[in-house]
Amino acid sequence: MYVGRKPPMDYVLGILTGFSGSNVKEVTLKARGQSITTAVDAVEITRHRFLKDLSIGKITIGTEEMPPREGESRPRNVSTIEITLTKETKPNEEAKLIQGAQAAKEKVASSSQM
Repeated sequence: MYVGRKPPMDYVLGILTGFSGSNVKEVTLKARGQSITTAVDAVEITRHRFLKDLSIGKITIGTEEMPPREGESRPRNVSTIEITLTKETKPNEEAKLIQGAQAAKEKVASSSQM
């Protein structure tokens, strides 16, 4: 799952949905640049609020060389991260967790509109 500019709760829901698939035991989040903080936030929210038995399987960091922006003369380096999450839960728990995440996301969305 690629992490971009959306709020972390969108990615939390994506993580929970990813684990709800049949026999899915791991989900990988990939992010670059400023999105790295969003990826870490999404992982930590998921681990502490929704899936207590979720563990971080592997973290890979690196750098990508991006082409120069308009008006720039040389390429730029952008930091990257890949976080692999692993878990083992029972199928009935997953549906409840997804519903809880959707409710939390709706609550956050409704409170931000006020």
